Amino acid sequence: MAKRLDGQTAVITGAGQGIGRAIVHSFAREGSRVWATSRTLAPLKSLEKTTSVRIEQLDVTRSADVAAAAQKIGTVDILVNCAGYVASGTILECSSEELERSLDVNLMGAFYMTRAFLPAMCTRGVGSIINIASVLSSITSAPGRFAYSTAKAALIGFTKSVAVDFVAQGIRVNAVCPGAIQTPGLESRIAASEDPGATRAAFVARHKMGRIGTVEEVAAACLYLASAESSFVTGQTLVLDGGMTL
Repeated sequence: MAKRLDGQTAVITGAGQGIGRAIVHSFAREGSRVWATSRTLAPLKSLEKTTSVRIEQLDVTRSADVAAAAQKIGTVDILVNCAGYVASGTILECSSEELERSLDVNLMGAFYMTRAFLPAMCTRGVGSIINIASVLSSITSAPGRFAYSTAKAALIGFTKSVAVDFVAQGIRVNAVCPGAIQTPGLESRIAASEDPGATRAAFVARHKMGRIGTVEEVAAACLYLASAESSFVTGQTLVLDGGMTL
């Protein structure tokens, strides 16, 4: 029986842990050849044991490094921009350096990656680009997340603009916007808070579905958007928080 991504090649940024890593496993199980990338190589090492997965150290904020990686990887069918950086604080607490770092990773990283891999997709007349945003920050806005909210909201605008410009060339571009997801990053932020129990409860209370999501649920949404099942979907925001916006 054919798998949903048989014969396709995908590149996934931010694949060292959490959502990105779950997407790697999901895509590989469905037949895709996967390039898993991360700014540091160590978290990727264990993925070398996974059939059809190759790893590549890549800092998406460095345009020259992205161009070199694209040259090495070659043509891909699916690009998932999952690399992210979460800065805390209001606009009065956020330094210009923190805002620049947030924009570099969350927005410019997607810019460099898309510019590197989109031309070959256009030449072939097929391709799927999936950007990981955030429902709590980019759509509803979360308190104390000025820089992160700004960058992820911009990523949604980026998604819609690229989708409109390239849909006629067979390119589908969508955003997945999860709520809080059970990841190592979230766990470390909760553990570092003054009252971890209250912090966890506050995260849960923000969600209509009354719980924190899982990385597997986000990976399933990305698999849907990458597969032929969603061939009619582009320029949309898939919300994983008690509802879907298409």
